[in-house]
Amino acid sequence: MKKALIIGAAGFVGQYLIENIKANYDWSVAVTKMEHEDINNKDIEVYNLDILDKNAVIKLLAQVKPDYILHLAAQSSVALSWKNPGLTVDVNIKGSINVLDAIREVAFSPRVLLIGSGEEYGYVLPDEIPIAETNKVRPGNIYAATKACQNMIGNIYARAYQMDIMSVRAFNHIGPRQSPQFVVADFCKQVAEIEAGQREPVIRVGNLEAERDFTDARDVVRAYTILLEKGISGETYNVGSGKAIKIRSILDMILRQAKVDIKVVVDKDRLRPSDVPTISVDVTKIKEYGWEIQNNIVDTIEDTLNYWRKA
Repeated sequence: MKKALIIGAAGFVGQYLIENIKANYDWSVAVTKMEHEDINNKDIEVYNLDILDKNAVIKLLAQVKPDYILHLAAQSSVALSWKNPGLTVDVNIKGSINVLDAIREVAFSPRVLLIGSGEEYGYVLPDEIPIAETNKVRPGNIYAATKACQNMIGNIYARAYQMDIMSVRAFNHIGPRQSPQFVVADFCKQVAEIEAGQREPVIRVGNLEAERDFTDARDVVRAYTILLEKGISGETYNVGSGKAIKIRSILDMILRQAKVDIKVVVDKDRLRPSDVPTISVDVTKIKEYGWEIQNNIVDTIEDTLNYWRKA
């Protein structure tokens, strides 16, 4: 039986990835989390791991001996990356190097998937939409810069050390259980609290004119496991819907499902120092492996809103 190790599985995507593997693959699953995090699943192996401790990573790999490694551990909030760039660099660059060096030192060669971000492309030009994997990267924020660096380092390790490493650039993924640090979960949480009478009927927002590519997290994790099976070492793959949607349109979808009238107010504290106007993606490459979107965005928003209504 093959074994998959998910590094950094306590987050939003990790939960869906575990569920996807257990439902669709005959693989055993091991996962890591930080000591303060919780993963309650009797069907998997759970380990505490700080990826900034390289020796701990080596020890864990020698114990688990995975066939596949999905490296999800990251500081993934753009907003937090502006506030704490040092932490973002430590986790996303130094932590990734520790993982890759640890893999290089063990006596087996797992397939590795490094999780990057569509944010890496940054300041795209109008004639570059939709963005292909060959597009130049021009990161527009600290988080994006660290993920672009991770991608370059992964490609170097794949070539220089003949390691089986692939990278993805995943665009905005959404769904139930996502942290309200992220825009769709934030809007849904505010609406659910207004409906419950826990706050005034005012939703506070940032830049509504930015256009982003949103995909249900359940579709995203299916792409990850398909790449573990079929992806080519040294290659980078975009994962997204292929459509740019204005944040304003997302908000309108949410408000149409609200049970009360809600006023929209722009909050200056929610505006980022730098915001890329439009991001959408060319997913031709991943579709060649049979991956397709299965979840409609309206349904994903409904699921997310219902999650916060029950929270």
